[in-house]
Amino acid sequence: MSTDEMGYPGYPPPPAAPQRSVADMVVSIVVLLLTVLFGAAAAFFGVFSLAFLDHCPPETCSVDGAVEAVFMSLAAAAGIGLVGLIVTVVQLIRRKTAWPFAVGTLLLCALSVFFGIVGYSAAVG
Repeated sequence: MSTDEMGYPGYPPPPAAPQRSVADMVVSIVVLLLTVLFGAAAAFFGVFSLAFLDHCPPETCSVDGAVEAVFMSLAAAAGIGLVGLIVTVVQLIRRKTAWPFAVGTLLLCALSVFFGIVGYSAAVG
């Protein structure tokens, strides 16, 4: 046990900060960038798919349903992406494992877009 200059017991040294995993940081950043690129592509193709609904017959097709399906899924994916980004960055700052949060964010965004595709398909019949 360490003592100070007067012979009294000193405070223990502060615990060492955990090591920052370079692989975890690289994987997390790459997956988050893939999530952003996926979201941008989904937004482009979602809006592009709505551009050609002018020939949609009203008996079998709902333009409002298609628009709602596309925009709701994109809004959900954007919200999931934002929350996932924040959680992943907080984990990286705390020097904890972050890649599962980044991968989960990408998968949940993909699931949201998939449900939007299903809703769009159901709406345009």
